[in-house]
Amino acid sequence: MPAVPTRLAAVLLAAFASAACGPQPATEAPAPEFADLVLRGGKVVTVDPALGTVQAIAVNGYRIAAVGDDAAIAARIGPHTEVIELRGRLALPGFIEGHGHFLALGRAQQILDLAGATSWDAIVEQVAVAVDGAEAGDWVFGRGWHQDKWLQPPQPNVEGVPLNDGLNAVAPDNPVFLGHASGHAAFANDAALAAAGIDGQTPDPAGGTIVRTADGRATGLLRENAQDLVEAAIARQEAGLGPEAFEAMQRQRVQLAGEQALRFGVTSFQDAGASFADIDLLRRLEDEGALTVRLYVMVRSDDNAVLAERLASYRMTAQGNDFLTVRAIKRQIDGALGAHGAWLLAPYSDLPNSSGLVLEPLEEIEAAARIALQHGFQVNTHAIGDRANREVLDLYERIWSQADVTGDDLRWRIEHAQHIDPEDIPRFGQLGVIAAVQGIHAASDGPWIPARLGPERAERTSYRWRDLLDADTILNNGTDAPVEPIDPIASFHASVSRRMNNGRPFFPSQAMTRMEAIRSYTLDNARSAFEDHVKGSLTPGKYADIVVLSEDILTAPESDIPNAKVDYTIVGGKVRHVRLDG
Repeated sequence: MPAVPTRLAAVLLAAFASAACGPQPATEAPAPEFADLVLRGGKVVTVDPALGTVQAIAVNGYRIAAVGDDAAIAARIGPHTEVIELRGRLALPGFIEGHGHFLALGRAQQILDLAGATSWDAIVEQVAVAVDGAEAGDWVFGRGWHQDKWLQPPQPNVEGVPLNDGLNAVAPDNPVFLGHASGHAAFANDAALAAAGIDGQTPDPAGGTIVRTADGRATGLLRENAQDLVEAAIARQEAGLGPEAFEAMQRQRVQLAGEQALRFGVTSFQDAGASFADIDLLRRLEDEGALTVRLYVMVRSDDNAVLAERLASYRMTAQGNDFLTVRAIKRQIDGALGAHGAWLLAPYSDLPNSSGLVLEPLEEIEAAARIALQHGFQVNTHAIGDRANREVLDLYERIWSQADVTGDDLRWRIEHAQHIDPEDIPRFGQLGVIAAVQGIHAASDGPWIPARLGPERAERTSYRWRDLLDADTILNNGTDAPVEPIDPIASFHASVSRRMNNGRPFFPSQAMTRMEAIRSYTLDNARSAFEDHVKGSLTPGKYADIVVLSEDILTAPESDIPNAKVDYTIVGGKVRHVRLDG
């Protein structure tokens, strides 16, 4: 008898066994585990290329369990599953604020809000009201003024900014300190200047300017590092509160900042510079379960000896349902364009005797970067002017070449990257430097940038997002809160429309596409913080950080995008915010 082929023999044996045992029941996959939370009936944009757009999400604990169509996810709904009916609404990965100042965001809600003032006189009136409710000697703080947003320049003025006579008149016995919207300048009355020891003989500090009248009198305007003189006096005043009162004030700032973030759909916040003491507080709050949004914190210390001694012990990467990560340092090479502090390759058009300010010596930034590299920390350097961006690119390239490492692995960033010479734009992608931009700044700054730089230079260098993307640069997006409101939808709108606050477009050829802008606020922000394995897309296994919007900002008419509201903010599978007014 001829031999039976092996494969055929196996088939025959299986058939005999089946006949001997009788009919067999069909094999069924085990029923999926019931979910703790399900969102269904919507447009769920996962920002995961392999998953695309689906209808529903299932959550178990703090992680996404599954995504798919409504029918597939229905099997995960059990008797105790919380179900959110999306009713066609858009669900996205929770927004990640790519660059902000968390404690400052909370503090901004404790002091005067000057952002809406259209004149210097209106600001003086706000201060007068605050003084009426204060005791003699109490400090009065405010933030948000911008001279280019006033309807007309005050008279008299120096470089478009008033003298502090009005503040002295309404607050003779109260130190007053009012921060510029950018955070790169401030205005003080005479009582605050006296508390800081500033008089006619005080020299300008390195990287700062005490603006003066022609006869040498301090006007009250302090640019960049000159603010430190008054802030040292404020620190002494706060120290007098006692440690318990000071920590209570700081805790309230964390609470207020978290509430603001959640209201705007922000589930993670990249904090652009916190002291070791601030990080100690945040660590205690995380241990208590008191942090409501996830924080990625950049260490800010100007003392490289302290940095070298303490940095390693502060390194924290995401573990479990983590709300505090520390694995970056923040340095600052220049100031802001609005305060004439950005470091430029050529002088300002409206201040031709200045090309800006260098806030930290290059050699100190380089030394800090080498310390960070030694301890496995990311380096994130503030650079706004075209000269500042070039110097930082050169610095990064020099360090990496000497250490024989690549930028793609290190993911070092330039924070803001606002004005870049065209020759330097390809270097971002070539080197692997991430550009941490703020879409909303183009809307706010666009109307006055040509006055600072001149029209031709403004167009050639300013907010060149399309060019950066085409050069294979990763962009992460944010608001620089509290410099701007922590509103991802407003920043998204500015990113895709390039429409300024005056309604006109600002070099619209440099706009992002809508999906690029979504990625810049989700997956690319997560990558820029080494957290794309747990954040940034609605991929099963990642954190269940989700935002639900009232409108589909991916398809709505461009003019309707700002009308979208955050209906739900979910962090780690827990509903942290529900809009009640819609």
